[in-house]
This record gives sequence, structure tokens and C-alpha cells, in this order.
Amino acid sequence: MLALRKTAPGFGLALQEVPGAHPPGPGEVVLQVEAAGICGSDVHAYEWTGGYEFMVPKLPLTMGHEFAARVIRTGTGSGWREGDRVCVIPFVACGACPNCRAGDARNCLRREGIGLTRDGGFAAEVRVPARCCVALPDTVDAELGALAEPLGVGAEAVLVGEVGLGDTVLVLGPGTIGQAIALMARLAGAARVLIAGRADAPRFEVCRRLGFTELLDVAEAPLVGQVMAATGGRAVDVVLEATGVPESLNEGLSVLKKGGSCVVVGIHAAPLTLPLTEFVRMRHQLRASHGAERRTWDRVIAHLARDPEGFRPMITHRLPLERGLEGFELARQRAASKVILTP
Repeated sequence: MLALRKTAPGFGLALQEVPGAHPPGPGEVVLQVEAAGICGSDVHAYEWTGGYEFMVPKLPLTMGHEFAARVIRTGTGSGWREGDRVCVIPFVACGACPNCRAGDARNCLRREGIGLTRDGGFAAEVRVPARCCVALPDTVDAELGALAEPLGVGAEAVLVGEVGLGDTVLVLGPGTIGQAIALMARLAGAARVLIAGRADAPRFEVCRRLGFTELLDVAEAPLVGQVMAATGGRAVDVVLEATGVPESLNEGLSVLKKGGSCVVVGIHAAPLTLPLTEFVRMRHQLRASHGAERRTWDRVIAHLARDPEGFRPMITHRLPLERGLEGFELARQRAASKVILTP
């Protein structure tokens, strides 16, 4: 079968013929992938810009961690049947470390990442632990199911930021994760959602199709002035960052209310220099969010089932897997928002 693989450290991916998935062991399933999304972190690994060195001992491997699929083979005790439609939680807990034994599998000390440290969904078939699968309702098709992972990231960030009814929220970054954060902030009751980006017209257009109108282009004017003009001089209640650009955090903190929270979601290849005295005097809360709890996945699936078409504008390009490298370049050059590959 054809697979899109990271074969060595450095720029690029390889489209290769590889054997089909191994038969499932106990508690495992083999899935037929129906739709797989290209994530911003996939693009970082493609570019090899830093922060993905942990992949090196596991190379070569098939990438892809945002995907929906159909169960085609089951191992003993899997709990799934052939033909079941699922999306996949891409983190695999070891089940044996102190955190796992204490019931805190999300903070597993030896967890693996499907598509990052073990074979993922940029192929026709993939073998995964059955416990990583989440059932898809009939109203959620495969390409929307592939959005569940980034939407979960956005939903978890909103929970970490404690976004509440009537809040004014600033989202830094109009890409897929920024869009997911904005959507989930709106569903959490935020009264206003401002989205900032830099010369990112294609993704701003996606934000408009999702119903967001307060879009701030920092290529045209500094963020502070644009936010203050939009809010009538009031600081925002919560800042949620999805840029991967450390400097954007200081810009976001400059318009955050006293005691407000800034949630960092982006993956950063460089360190942050933080003016700590101002940070302390403003009592700002700097928090991190990564991935999503299982209960957050269930909430996302419920949102998708209630309003599937409300999320579909996030998808801008659909390509067969054999054109996967073209999809990565579209995402890398910010000509696309979400690219869905179909094996």
C-alpha cells in the first residue's frame, strides 16, 4: 500500500510502497483509513524546524494523526466490530508507568504518538489500540471525523482558559487550531471572539465562512491598537495562542486584562523572552494546553453530530494520498487551511 512517511531527520517526506498493516493483536484493531488531515505539527515535522527530535529513534514511520476510518479487522477483546466507523485519539498510554497506574493515562510518562512515534493514518491501513478509537455517529462523515482531533485541541484549550459566558476572547493565529479554538470559545458562551493573524488571507476567509467577523491583520497595524479599537479600549478576558511564534505571546499579554489567562497551544521552535516584572504585576496566568481529555473528545463528537455543516468550511482542500506532498506544500505556504487526504 502507499504511505506518506518520514524516513530521516531533515526536510521532507517520502511517498512509499509499504506492506499492509500487521494483523491485530489482543485489544487492537486494523482500520481502513477514509480521511486524514494534514496538521500544523505535521508541517513542522515535514520542515524539520525544531521540536520533533523525539521522532528520530522511531524513523522511518508513516505520519498522520488526524484521521477517521472503518474497522476492518479486530483482535480479541477489542470491543469493536468490523464495519464500525471511528476517529482515533492519537496518543497511546503505556498502562504501566506510575501515572498510568494512578489513573492519569493522559500524563503517561512513556506515551506514544500515532503518526509521530508509531505508524499513523497517511496510508490505506493502520493498526491501533482499540481503546484509542471513538465511535462516529451516522451524521458525521469521514472528513468531518478527521476534524475531531484538532477540534478537541481547541476545545481543551478553551477549557484550560476557563472561557465563560460573555467573555471577550482573543485568538492568536487563524489556522486550523485557531479556528477550532474560536469555534469552541463561541460554543462556550464567549460574547466576542477576535482572531489575529499576519497576511493570511486564505485562512481569514475560512474564519469568515465560519461566522467570525472581527479579524485583525497585524501586517496592517500593530495588534494593540487594533484590539483596543475593537473593544473600545478594554482589555480582553482570555488570550489563546495558536501561532507557534513566541513573540506573539507578548503581544497577546499586552492586551490581556489584569489577572487574565493566556493559554499557549502552538508548538514553538524558539524560546520566549518574558518581561517578568510586568507579568507579575498584572498577575497574568500563563497556561499550556496540549491534546485533549477523552471527555473532551466526546463533547466534540456531540458538537459535530448536532451541526456537521457548521464545521465543514474548515476544510479547504481534498486530495488523494498520492498527491500528499502537494497538500503539504499548500499547507506550508498557507495557501490552504485544512487539507484532507484520502488513501
